Amino acid sequence: MEHLPESQKPISPTQDTPVHDTPSDTEHKESMLGEIIRFSLIALLIVLPIRVFIAQPFIVSGASMETTFSTGQYLIVDQITYHFEEPKRGDVIIFRYPKDPSKFFIKRVIGIPGDTISISGSDVTIINEAHPEGTRLEETYVHSMRPSATITENLGEGEYFVMGDNRDASSDSRAWGVLQRENVVGRAFLRLFPFSKVGAFPGAHDIATEMTL
Repeated sequence: MEHLPESQKPISPTQDTPVHDTPSDTEHKESMLGEIIRFSLIALLIVLPIRVFIAQPFIVSGASMETTFSTGQYLIVDQITYHFEEPKRGDVIIFRYPKDPSKFFIKRVIGIPGDTISISGSDVTIINEAHPEGTRLEETYVHSMRPSATITENLGEGEYFVMGDNRDASSDSRAWGVLQRENVVGRAFLRLFPFSKVGAFPGAHDIATEMTL
């Protein structure tokens, strides 16, 4: 009976043998890794500019805008529109808190450049070129506003007067003064949560239609 040398003996299927990648396996894995890296870079290049310049998420916290907005509601902020036009009365905007720019507030624009805002009791009056005698706002969006001392504020270029809809629980222009244009981040564009209140331009209100002569 012929005996084969040890080096020529067939290998039993049950015998453990080291497995080595063939060149094609290695190339395939490198190709997959390259695709993942490329996809990640492309996604980053798309998402980052959108997040920084066009839109970003914002989660409402606090009671200052109730009942228009409540804590936990998820918004998408439009950051591009105000590069081409100015905020309008009634817009719901997100901005950096002037006293601490690391914090973001959500309020409603009440006064714009050129306005004089007069608050007496719970009445808000706007005086400007179109309304030199003043016009009192009929603010249907206001949740609560206790009478307070009279406040008068003249708004110059790039200055806005903002207030929360729940004014008894709002820190706004009545407390810390006018909002400078450079602090405005954008306007509320989409409400994505809760699902029962999903919609575009949530809370937006055309105050001009309520200004009477």
